[in-house]
Amino acid sequence: MTLPDGLQAAVAARYARYVGDLASLVGVDCGSYTPAGVNRVADAVSGTLKELGATVERIPHVPTDGERQLGDLVIGRLEGSGPRLLLIGHMDTVFEPGTAALRPFKVEGDRATGPGVSDMKGGLLAGLHGLAALRRVERRPSVTFVANPDEEIGSPFSTAHIRKLIADHEAALVLECARANGDIVSARKGIADYEVTITGRAAHAGVEPEKGRSAILEAAHQVLALHALNGRWPSATVNAGVIEGGTRPNVIAASCRMEVDLRAASASEFEMAAAEMEGIVTRPTVEGVSATLRKAAFHPPMERTPGNARLAELAISIAGELGFELRDALTGGASDANTTTAAGLPTLDGLGPVGGDDHSADEWLDLTSVVPRTTLLAALIDRVAEAI
Repeated sequence: MTLPDGLQAAVAARYARYVGDLASLVGVDCGSYTPAGVNRVADAVSGTLKELGATVERIPHVPTDGERQLGDLVIGRLEGSGPRLLLIGHMDTVFEPGTAALRPFKVEGDRATGPGVSDMKGGLLAGLHGLAALRRVERRPSVTFVANPDEEIGSPFSTAHIRKLIADHEAALVLECARANGDIVSARKGIADYEVTITGRAAHAGVEPEKGRSAILEAAHQVLALHALNGRWPSATVNAGVIEGGTRPNVIAASCRMEVDLRAASASEFEMAAAEMEGIVTRPTVEGVSATLRKAAFHPPMERTPGNARLAELAISIAGELGFELRDALTGGASDANTTTAAGLPTLDGLGPVGGDDHSADEWLDLTSVVPRTTLLAALIDRVAEAI
């Protein structure tokens, strides 16, 4: 099969609107815990999906058990021909309120900057504009478009809804932007966030230090032991990224809390590393101290399955028809692609434009990549039957 006639021209004709939409979305503060901002993005996504003829469902988040309020989940359904595809993007960023005013959307040369420009407002819009371009050339694929409000915190609300959709779909395309070098993504490490709570006994640090049992001292032992796991397995990494405890310098610390990040590329390595972590935490070094480990968030590894590989090969072939080289890669960050792959659905990620320095003040998007990468995405949606 070949590219649909006029597809790249149809994408190019939407470029000015794409940049305008990007400027509008980057100007919205929509961190995961800024539901009003996330819902402004949801309004824009829902509006565009309705323009495309989709049936749109908005599912509000209802907090339970002390949860913080999140934004709405958007699910748009386009009826058409061919295999039913699941397209997934997210509307939230990692940035706090006020960031959009502090670092507004800006274009310098061929580069756009601003909070969320790459992760992942650029990719979210590529999905919408790619679908619009397909309709322009009289192609109407059968697509369910999911706009997730909480991906940056592990999709605690969205994951259950995504899992329910998997059985009715034949492949998933995830709209995270391409890596900074242009790679698409057929495999991602799994990730778990753990909370460690350490309990000791307070005492006067000068008068009766022998009566104290320092939770901070135990935390220090555990940090060293946890970081020593790095290198034990080829793909596993452990990082104690947050530690807090104690009350005053003259008090032996009765409590300490840590947040630890575990990642691995395969389920087997993940399980072995997690077991070692649990052993370190639950067998304290300091006498009289106890500790517990709780998994706060989890994405299973996105392993490079045969189905993922076929999708990657098709994308690489289409890129060749468009005149550019494409490679696929394993990356360390997790996404909703981990969920769909782990459930057995052929999945490909990194299908947005090229961007980089995500989660930082230097986040950028290569505007010259918007038309070719959106055309690639649209052609892949149109021709996905070749790979499944």
